[in-house]
Order: sequence, then structure tokens, then C-alpha cells
Amino acid sequence: MRRRLLLSTLAVAIVAILLLGIPLAYATHKLIYEEAQQSLERETSAVLGGVLFSLESDQSINGQKIAQEYPHRYIVITLPDNKVVTAGSKPPGGAALITDSRTQSGVHVQVSQEASEVQDEALRQMLLIGSLAALGVAVTVGLAMFQARKLTLPLVDLAETADRLGSGNARPRRRRYGIPEVDRVAEVLDRSAVRIADLLAASREFASDASHQLRTPLTALSMRLEEMIEAAEYPDVVREEGAAAVAQTERLVAVVEQLLARARHDRTGAAVAARIDEIIAQQVEEWQPIFRRDGRDIKISGERGLIGMTSPEGLSQILATLLDNSLVHGRGTVTITTKPGVGSVVVEVGDQGAGIPPDLEPRIFERSVSSGKGTGLGLYLARSLAVVDGGRLELISARPAVFGVFLRQASDAKLAEERVVIGPT
Repeated sequence: MRRRLLLSTLAVAIVAILLLGIPLAYATHKLIYEEAQQSLERETSAVLGGVLFSLESDQSINGQKIAQEYPHRYIVITLPDNKVVTAGSKPPGGAALITDSRTQSGVHVQVSQEASEVQDEALRQMLLIGSLAALGVAVTVGLAMFQARKLTLPLVDLAETADRLGSGNARPRRRRYGIPEVDRVAEVLDRSAVRIADLLAASREFASDASHQLRTPLTALSMRLEEMIEAAEYPDVVREEGAAAVAQTERLVAVVEQLLARARHDRTGAAVAARIDEIIAQQVEEWQPIFRRDGRDIKISGERGLIGMTSPEGLSQILATLLDNSLVHGRGTVTITTKPGVGSVVVEVGDQGAGIPPDLEPRIFERSVSSGKGTGLGLYLARSLAVVDGGRLELISARPAVFGVFLRQASDAKLAEERVVIGPT
């Protein structure tokens, strides 16, 4: 914007200077030549008057004296008896301005001047006009730079303020710039910052309260399940089912903890160096019976023994979301592939279905975007969980649908000392 302001102001200044300067230069040039011509005519009349006075008073005509009175001129005087008297060192060698005057008595006076003298004067005037034009352009550029800076710096500052609002920093800056229109925008941004801060505070309070309220009954449920296992009449069967229910409850507690961390804007998450194979195996074990009831299967392929930086609960939730999507929207066998990437560990989940419709492909990770068979929150939350742990969730192929979870490498990191048992979604 600053460049455009400078160029536009400079263009306007140059056009204005040209519209004024060219006619001024032409008029000055013409005036100089006209004044030189008129000066020669006056000098010719004066010389002629002096000659006539000398003739009437019977005085001799002295060319040297006339030359002293009219320097830089070459004068030729022709008397009635055809006698010629000259004044001046030499006649003009090149172009010259010449005037002459003649009386009825036969006296003829011719005065000439070097044209270069007039040309030099005209050139000096042109240089003066050009210098003034250049000075005008320089002053215009300076003023344009000052105005451009005065206009663009507030806009840059407002852009930074808007970017801060987008990143979640909703503190109003309360800066004003002395430009009514820009100050109006700054005032609106400050009011928006206050509203956004209030909304964020309310959202965080709600999430914290909801997480706290969910965590309490889940803890009580875990305790009741453990008591049920201990008091069961058929301990083997009940213990197996109870253990699965406890695992699911613990996983729900972990998810609630993650939601609470997100509500507090904990961007680092609880990522540790975890064995990817173990987390995938747990999810396959939990989802395999559901897929088999629909006549489908889950297969694991790729490189084994990979270690990535993630929170086991978060990666489990992401994989559970992808498997659930494949169960609802996909077809055929679901394949989970693990492989090392460029500076990352990649977990791909794909099926043999028709894939994602073209109209949903660009917005598949947006909130509330769904094909009509879900809430549209699963992939949005899954991507958020990946980001919290420093990874990302991407759509690798739309048809058939293949999603990729990219985790940070943790080859030199210390493995999590405790393995987290995770239940199904």
C-alpha cells in the first residue's frame, strides 16, 4: 500500500509539474528572445539618434566610443555620403540577432548580437525551471512518504491486532492514530477484543465446570465397577466384563482430562514417547468384534516398533474416531499402516469404500461438517487432539478415504514408564 501511495502521489505531482512547467518553459524561452530583440531595437534607435545629433553639430562619429557604450554588439553605421563606420571588435561569427534603422536623410544603422548569448540566457532559465521542478518532485516524494507512513503504519498495527485476536490474545490495545477512520476501526477492534475475551472466559469456565462435573461421576462409576467385580457370583465372567468396563471408564476420564487441558489452553498436551504398536493393537482389539459383526476386518501393516511423541489417550481417541468413521461411512477391510516419515512417524488409516464426496473434501476437518450420518465433530476434535500433542491429522487420499496421523519422532526420548490401558470408544 505504501508503494502504491508513493507511486500515485508521484504520478500526480509529475503530471501537475509537466502541465505547468512545459508552458512556463515555452513562455520563458519566447520572452527571452523577444526581450533581446526589443533591446536591440532600442539600442539601434539610440545609436541612430546619436549619429544624427553628431551630424547636425558637425561632430565626427567615433566608432570606438560607440563600442564602449554598447559592449557585446557589432554596429555598422552608413552615412549619407556612403561612408561606413563600424563599432565592435568583430561581426558575429554564427547565428545572430540583427536589427536596423534608416532615416530619410540616408543614415542607416545596423546592430547585431551573438545569438549564443541569448541562447545561454535561455538555457539558464530552463535550468532554473528544471531545478524548481525537481525540487517540487523531491518535496512531493517527501510529503508522500510522510503521508504513506502515517497511513500505513496504523494499518499494519491494526493487522497485528486482528492477528492477535485470531490467535486468542484478546487483550485490547487502546491505541489511537489521529486519523478518524482508522481510529474508528481501532475502536471496533478493541470492543471486539473485550467481547472475545468475555466469550473465551465463559467458554473456559464452562469446559472446566463440565470436565469437573464429568470427572466426579466417572470416578464413582469406576469404584462401583470394582466393587461389583469383587462381589460377583461368577468372578471369571464378571471380572472380564468388569475389567473392560473399568478400562472404558478410565479412558473416558483421560478424555475429560484432555478436554480440561484444552479448555485451559495447554498447547503442549501430555505427549510422551510412546510405542505406537501397542496403542494400535489396543484399538484393533476393541474394534475388531464390531467390524466382524458387519462382515468386515481390520488389518495392520507397515513397519513395527516405531516410537512417536504423543499422549496415548489422545492417539487412541484419534484412531477410534477414524475407525468409527470407516465403520459408518466406509466399506471393506480397514488397513492401519505405520511407517516412518520425514522427521515424523506416520499412522495411516484407510478403507475400501467410495471415499469422501468432492464437495466435502475441502471442509472435511471443519466443525459441524458431516455427510448427514454424524455430528460433524469427530474429525474436528481428532485434529485438535493431534495438534495439542504437536502432531497433525491430514487427509492423504479422498477416494478411497485414507487419513494420516503425523507424530513427532521420539527416537532419543525416554519412553513412558507406565503403559496406559485404553478402552474402546
